[in-house]
Amino acid sequence: MTRGRFAVLIAAMFITASTLAETWERSDGRILTMEETMLGNWLTPRNFRVEWDVSGRTFSYVLGDSTFTVSAVSGAVKGHRTESSYAGHPNGNDRKEPGFKVYTVGNNLFIEDSEGSKAITSYPDTGIVCGQSVSRNEFGINGGIFISPDSSRIAFYMKDESRVSKFPLLDITSRTGTHREIRYPMNGMASEKVFLGVYDITTGTTTWMDVDDFTEERYLTNVTWSPDSRNIYIQVLDRSQKNMHLNVYDAATGKYGKTLLTEHDDRYVEPMHPLIFLENDPDKFIYSTNNRDGWWNLYLYSLKDSRLTRLTPSQGDVEYLAQHGNDVFYYSYEVDPTERHMFSVNVKSGKVTRRTFVPGQHSCSFSPDFNYYIDSYSSLKEPLVKEVCSMKGSRHEFYRSADPSDGLLRCDVELGSIRSADGKYDNAYRLVKPAGFDPSHRYPCIVYVYGGPHSQMVNNSFMANLRRWEMYMAQHGYVMFIMDNRGTQYHGAEYEKAIYGQCGQVEMQDQMKGVEWLLSQPWIDSKRIGVHGWSYGGFMTISLMVNYPDVFKVGVAGGPVIDWKWYEVMYGERYMGTEENNPEGFAKTSLIPRAKDLKGSLLICQGAIDNTVVWEHSLSFVEACIKNNVQLDFFPYPTHEHNVSGRDRVHLMQKVTDYFEQRLNSSAVRRESLK
Repeated sequence: MTRGRFAVLIAAMFITASTLAETWERSDGRILTMEETMLGNWLTPRNFRVEWDVSGRTFSYVLGDSTFTVSAVSGAVKGHRTESSYAGHPNGNDRKEPGFKVYTVGNNLFIEDSEGSKAITSYPDTGIVCGQSVSRNEFGINGGIFISPDSSRIAFYMKDESRVSKFPLLDITSRTGTHREIRYPMNGMASEKVFLGVYDITTGTTTWMDVDDFTEERYLTNVTWSPDSRNIYIQVLDRSQKNMHLNVYDAATGKYGKTLLTEHDDRYVEPMHPLIFLENDPDKFIYSTNNRDGWWNLYLYSLKDSRLTRLTPSQGDVEYLAQHGNDVFYYSYEVDPTERHMFSVNVKSGKVTRRTFVPGQHSCSFSPDFNYYIDSYSSLKEPLVKEVCSMKGSRHEFYRSADPSDGLLRCDVELGSIRSADGKYDNAYRLVKPAGFDPSHRYPCIVYVYGGPHSQMVNNSFMANLRRWEMYMAQHGYVMFIMDNRGTQYHGAEYEKAIYGQCGQVEMQDQMKGVEWLLSQPWIDSKRIGVHGWSYGGFMTISLMVNYPDVFKVGVAGGPVIDWKWYEVMYGERYMGTEENNPEGFAKTSLIPRAKDLKGSLLICQGAIDNTVVWEHSLSFVEACIKNNVQLDFFPYPTHEHNVSGRDRVHLMQKVTDYFEQRLNSSAVRRESLK
């Protein structure tokens, strides 16, 4: 996307912003209800799954009551009424399923086959948990069972969390209320100990991998089986998350083999991806890191000569997608951090080929023989397009989604960027203007913020990744502004790690550059600026309210982090260290001593059984406000955890909306702008 730039003078300060790249607009229509906003599928392009036939030359998909068959060669589409489900080969990777099931009951692991079920582990202490996810799902961990490629062995996590402190939660659904305790490893306190066992199905015995790197509170991440099922690879990370060893172990004996490579960073190392062995050369695997060349890139490791070479020469973050023959396919953000494109690299020659060119966010899937692929993409003005493409370059469009919001009162959605506070990066933003926008009027504005790691709120997808509530608020007379800042993803390691040791600081600096740009617009009412966010966004919301009390008049913070000493070990110590080794950072980022600086209207909402950001955060901030005679509002959701889901979300967002409506008082503006 081409972006021009211009300078804006604000209070003797200049900020650099891109021109608004494109505007998405629509004629008048009806206004969303809150129930439609939260529970409906408006603004979501209609999508579907594609299934290839065995030949790889045709594929089918179902829409409504019709099945469509498409020729990959010509793109010709034939449709007929659906009579039965189509059984094809969705991705060409038909791995044979093992003849058994592995599952957990309570804290123990079981196996079930044709002869019945039996326990693999039998720990009576509930503080010993087997076969489940560990490390609170950080480091890309989303499960605790790893079946070997030949289905002869089962690797599994065992975590000992018996020393981890407990946090009390109250379940009000019982007659007298039930006290439920969770194990919650708080920053700087005792953490869980993780082990990896391997169960041999033939012998019925379990062997434990002999991991002795660092201390007992190490992390065992990205468990990977070798293709021959003989070895297991583990990316072992120390508790400080500054050092990682990629080790290999003998699956039969558990003995340590060797350390293949190491990583170190004075800020943090974050292993996120298992190894991927080359299908046509099992002595080589693909390794992913952002700790060597400044970007998430793919590297090729040779077990024969212990050589690590960079495979993707991208000056942008990349994500592995697939492989076939000598070609490795991957997504890259090098064209533009707001766009995702598919590339391939030949592992023999190193030749890189760009496969997608239309601006936007692309998602690709392959025919069984990899002669064709389906490119699904969207962009600011384009809901969804699907093309069938050959590896030789031909492309045939076979589906284009209708505008999913036809009939709704639409608002202009603009995609642009503003220079970061350090002057090094372009931070993408999404601006939603009120329905019936009149530049001679002055409108209230709500800044919606998340701002934390592993997030991207704004990209060049349909309506710039708009959330339905943003359109709802714009329909009711508000300007909505959403911007990514340093600390979020797809801009490289330096951009992500800029938050280290002082969460919220550079994020606020960047967000305020966006606010400065907003305040330079004649149609923004500087006296009616609000801010809203959840979780890390709740932390950002309150941080902005107390650090810039003369700018933000109203805020709604959901499930906010208040002090990082109360947050979990795995996430919190990565970005903040501990209070012992980073006292200045903890003091600077804690919101408890800043309660006295709150001037505007603040509402905190939180699930009463939140097991992610526990109640100690928000209740402690409420207590600090009481001690400082500062008024605020607090609303709990008694049966919800970290967020509010289902139909209760209608209540939550109506509560949020009413809070802004009553305090930013947009009614007069709304009536005038919708004439």
